[in-house]
Amino acid sequence: MVRSDVLKEIASILRDQLVVCNIGLPSQELHLIDDQPTNFYMLGTMGLASSIGLGLAMAQPKKVISIDGDGSVLTNFGTLPTIANNTTDNFILLIIDNGSYGSTGDQPTYAGQKTSLTAVAKACGCDNVIECDAADTGKVLQEALDGDKMTIIVCKCESGNVKVPVITMDPVTIRDRFMGAVKS
Repeated sequence: MVRSDVLKEIASILRDQLVVCNIGLPSQELHLIDDQPTNFYMLGTMGLASSIGLGLAMAQPKKVISIDGDGSVLTNFGTLPTIANNTTDNFILLIIDNGSYGSTGDQPTYAGQKTSLTAVAKACGCDNVIECDAADTGKVLQEALDGDKMTIIVCKCESGNVKVPVITMDPVTIRDRFMGAVKS
């Protein structure tokens, strides 16, 4: 399974959840698969989906799922110790680890080589870290949503992209409709 297959598999679970989605192709894929006002599509801030999601979870009581990629987490390596030291049990970080920088041409990341983001998250102090195969992501994500414990999920999948259109929605529109969903 590639990232877009994982997103298709979990789309029904994500529906009506507050979701902060990684820049580039992940946001474009999620937008195409199941656009929801509860989805905040990142358009230009690589590595910050997890940080923004954590801040949102800390600021209000609804559950928040951040969908990030291995390349973005590696770009903002400080996010994992920040998450570990600011535990909020309404936050789930789903790292889709395809071992590549998918949005920029599938160049390999270190997570596709020797670096284990699962081990790094645990070493940073994250208590509830689960690594799963792509096919098990839906089950693991649902269990995290049903629980009341901050969870880091590292979904291992294959590298690869599908052709998707760019998101034509204005960034202000994305922000405003997401803020409306947070307030409702």
